[in-house]
Amino acid sequence: MRVRVLLFGVLKDILHRSEDSLELSSGATVSDLLEHYRSIATDRSKFFDSIALAVNQEYATPVQRLREGDEVALLPPVSGGLETAVRPESYKCEIVRERIPTEKILERIKRGEDGAVVVFDGIVRNHTHNRQTLFLDYEAYEPMALSQMNALAERVLANYKVREIVIVHRLGRLEIGETSVLIVVASAHRAAAFDACRFAIDTLKRTVPIWKKEHFTDGVVWADGEPFPDELRIQPESAKERS
Repeated sequence: MRVRVLLFGVLKDILHRSEDSLELSSGATVSDLLEHYRSIATDRSKFFDSIALAVNQEYATPVQRLREGDEVALLPPVSGGLETAVRPESYKCEIVRERIPTEKILERIKRGEDGAVVVFDGIVRNHTHNRQTLFLDYEAYEPMALSQMNALAERVLANYKVREIVIVHRLGRLEIGETSVLIVVASAHRAAAFDACRFAIDTLKRTVPIWKKEHFTDGVVWADGEPFPDELRIQPESAKERS
């Protein structure tokens, strides 16, 4: 059988491609596919212990069997919604390529019943680890990233006493001082708004497949991502035996 493989972030540099068409034996699993790419990237093979995989835009387990025509994404560490009835107007998630209008979004979300609106405005700084930054490039596995952002918003609304949440992430080239990600949470009480906003950005950084490439005055690198949660990270049996 043949599957389509998508590669993101630093994996594109390691494997020298962004997309692949891979022939696998009938009954092959996610773990089998990962071992194939581990074997052809021997100098960075340990890196594969920290990645996650998605099949048809859903996180996958190592034992999941693949089928003809599946779309498989290999996801390096990034920089499930609950079954709860959530009003669609209670959240809005977007992936954009233009400037994020922070003030406009903030004014739109405010209502008379709110006692607090908490904002996380992630901006591009001019340095990282004493290296001068010129600009950043963001890329994403867009269909899955938006799906995960929506699931995250639903999770926030189901677990925190907040009225509304907005999550917007920008892709493409960002200059110093521009907003890369904006999270706005409205609630009757400040404690819930603060807690929900912190949870949202921390979870987004670990589970939503978005990566950034940092362009410095002395070179270009993919930013080290935060590790996936244990339940999402793929660890083939051969990797476990080596540890």
